[in-house]
Amino acid sequence: MGVGKGAQLLRRRALCLAQTEEFPLYVFTLKAEEILQIADISRVSRDEAGTLIGYQRPEVRNHIKEIVDYLDSDSPVFPNPIIMALSSRVQFQAIRGNRMPGDELGITGTVTIPLPPSGGPKPAWIVDGQQRALALSRVKRRDFPVAVTAFVADSVNLQRDQFIRVNNTRPLPRGLVTELLPEVDSPLPPRLALRKAPSALCDVLNTDEKSPLYGMIKRSSTPKERNSKAVITDTGVVAMIQESLSNSSGCLYPYRDVTRNETDFDGIVHALTTYWAAVRDTFPEAWGKPAKRSRLMHGAGIRAMGRLMDHILATVPPRKPDAPELIRKHLELIASHCHWTSGVWDGIGMRWNEIENVNRHIQELSNYLIRLYLNARAEL
Repeated sequence: MGVGKGAQLLRRRALCLAQTEEFPLYVFTLKAEEILQIADISRVSRDEAGTLIGYQRPEVRNHIKEIVDYLDSDSPVFPNPIIMALSSRVQFQAIRGNRMPGDELGITGTVTIPLPPSGGPKPAWIVDGQQRALALSRVKRRDFPVAVTAFVADSVNLQRDQFIRVNNTRPLPRGLVTELLPEVDSPLPPRLALRKAPSALCDVLNTDEKSPLYGMIKRSSTPKERNSKAVITDTGVVAMIQESLSNSSGCLYPYRDVTRNETDFDGIVHALTTYWAAVRDTFPEAWGKPAKRSRLMHGAGIRAMGRLMDHILATVPPRKPDAPELIRKHLELIASHCHWTSGVWDGIGMRWNEIENVNRHIQELSNYLIRLYLNARAEL
């Protein structure tokens, strides 16, 4: 099988597995050089309107080089398939009499893939195996046979859904999965579903021009030219929101109607923007700096100030007209004891830049800030 003369078609023997009627699964082989000829690697980015596009992580050079070195060795064995999403332009034709008696699990046939013209859109996208595909494009043996598992899906949402499910048990960058979750429409495993709303809220805080955190949260799709302003990692913000939403003592928890499975997202966004605007105004010298220069922008600082938020907003309703001023007054109770950019935290005996984003440091910093706040309030 190969390229059809004149028609520019790539044909391969394939096995069709009808796991679902809507999305049949195909198993076939490609040469190493053919993978990136027919398939794109869709990396995470955002369009001009801020909509998330793509779903792949950036290229990892060292990992790719290791794969290339192995494939160029004397006796490489490469059982790992490349998983692709195929456009509806790809066709499958069953072979007559292809079923073996007693084996109804698969149908043999031919998959026909149209080769794209130079610069034209490719008929497939890589859902899993980005690094392997890049490595295979650089190996010496161009005809090295590679196993491919593919399903037909023109929808990027379906591709993202499969990407998250395939990579959920692997060491995928947490921030990438976190950013993709709000874009997935189908039901998710409980562990991932719990992170969907906090990630969507994180996205609003980062893209709403009225938000004090506008453009400051670094996500997997953040362009390199914006990295200087994006000083807060999204995982810290998502964890801060998730903790307040899921804990019955959290200030965001009352915005959930558990019995109806409804959430007042507008109320949550208002509460978060009001509180963090007050934090910005209380600590202007520590705001907007990289985490290595300000622990307020650090994961530990975000988490600790989030836990303090639960106590302050339990006292100050965010919808009150004077809420911004009242929250600033509450923050001023602890402001003089904070050492975000220099000095030593007296209550925990650590220099400002010794605090790391680990559970013990987050807990110690949180407890100290809450203790300071509660003691200061008791003395009023």
